Amino acid sequence: MATMPKLPRRLGVCSWSLQPHSVEELVRSVRACGVECIQLSLASLRTRSFDRERTSDALSDAGITIRSGMTAMRGEDYSSLESIRRTGGIRLDAHWRENLAIARADADNASALGLELVTFHAGFLPHDRTDPERPKLLERLQTIVDVFADRGLNVGFETGQESAATLLEFLSDLDRDTAGVNFDPANMILYGMGDPVVALEELGRLVAQVHVKDARAAKQPGAWGQEVIVGQGEVDWPQFFAVLDDVAPSVDLMIEREAGTQRIADVKQARDFVRSVTGAART
Repeated sequence: MATMPKLPRRLGVCSWSLQPHSVEELVRSVRACGVECIQLSLASLRTRSFDRERTSDALSDAGITIRSGMTAMRGEDYSSLESIRRTGGIRLDAHWRENLAIARADADNASALGLELVTFHAGFLPHDRTDPERPKLLERLQTIVDVFADRGLNVGFETGQESAATLLEFLSDLDRDTAGVNFDPANMILYGMGDPVVALEELGRLVAQVHVKDARAAKQPGAWGQEVIVGQGEVDWPQFFAVLDDVAPSVDLMIEREAGTQRIADVKQARDFVRSVTGAART
């Protein structure tokens, strides 16, 4: 597998974390966060809640760069670990045709925006190589990766729903140079899939982007962990960034906040925390 192409590192925010209802609100929120780049939810363009040209122009006029896109599959149920295990990513047969259409539409929009990377949750990939679902999931992911590759786009699978070893093995079997990893250290904790620093060391050369998010582990097995403000959880950020600087020094850092009611304040706190720890990440 080839090393994923890297862009000069930037510190930005995931658009969906800000819960914008309009392009204008997105621009105001990003400015309030004090960053100058984003990962854009492509669903907002696909559903036409945001017009693509207007979104591109408004962000460009505000000096905000779209560094990557995010796609999401239909039918995902995050109400419990068990429900997302059954419905995550491209697992559901009932939604496969629609999810393939989603990938095609999102690839078209990402390509039109001049992006190089789109990320998404593949779904729980089987740990057991003899799992009967494994060949089906492998074939579906190859198809989706090829859809994006045909439009000049790389894909990053989000970490968390499987161990680093399983993801690494799956990527090897996938055999696609344009497939890599969107590394989310908090997800490793939320899903109980291992130490994020150790996982980063294992996946390092395949990391195409990092989601800056923090979490505390669940107290009971089989339950969700708790997402918290960056710096208040169990991610060892100094060690994490030390490893990141070694294995993937130029990948972007996109702050993601999916809990709480003070999103802008939480993102700003994460921004300041990252800058204090790294002393180098640019906006």
